[in-house]
Amino acid sequence: MKFNINNLKWTREPKDYTITAEKIEIVTKPNTDLWQRTYYHFRNDNAPVLQMSTKEKYFSFTVKTDFDSKHRFDQCGIVLYLDSENWLKASIEYENDSFQHLGSVVTNNGFSDWATTEIDAQIKSMWYRLSRREDDFCVECSADGHVFHQMRICHMWKATDEVNFGIYACSPEASSFKAVFTNFEMTECKWQAHNGQAPDEE
Repeated sequence: MKFNINNLKWTREPKDYTITAEKIEIVTKPNTDLWQRTYYHFRNDNAPVLQMSTKEKYFSFTVKTDFDSKHRFDQCGIVLYLDSENWLKASIEYENDSFQHLGSVVTNNGFSDWATTEIDAQIKSMWYRLSRREDDFCVECSADGHVFHQMRICHMWKATDEVNFGIYACSPEASSFKAVFTNFEMTECKWQAHNGQAPDEE
């Protein structure tokens, strides 16, 4: 299993970007975001998303992000975008000079949630790994690309067959920054089968 950059397709192609075999750069456009309804009661669905598709039910996708974000909510990371109301993303969202939010958003049937932890604002690089086991997913992060830490496990109701996955970058407020993506890798699923309590009988 190999990640092929030629299989990537845009959902909302940005104006300013470069793609090579080893690196993708996206310069974000102001007022772009992904969010659906919850708490804020608005809907944003205009962030550029670059993805490939697969029907493989068990895989892991890894990517490294580097970024010079410096305005509130600037973000870039990994994404699984099925349609406007069903997707997940993981990223670092800049907050201020002191801290930023390392977190993930899962959106099912048009409602988003946001799970975060605060990290130092000086961090400007992060690895992410998205793993699929049928219609369940695990998102992990890593500071060095070797030791990964679980961010969340979730279920995607619409991920029953083919899914789209890849990268995104956006600036929800009046800002712009460059996001750099490297070290793409698609492998056999590194999220191991559960070893513990047996599933309930149906």
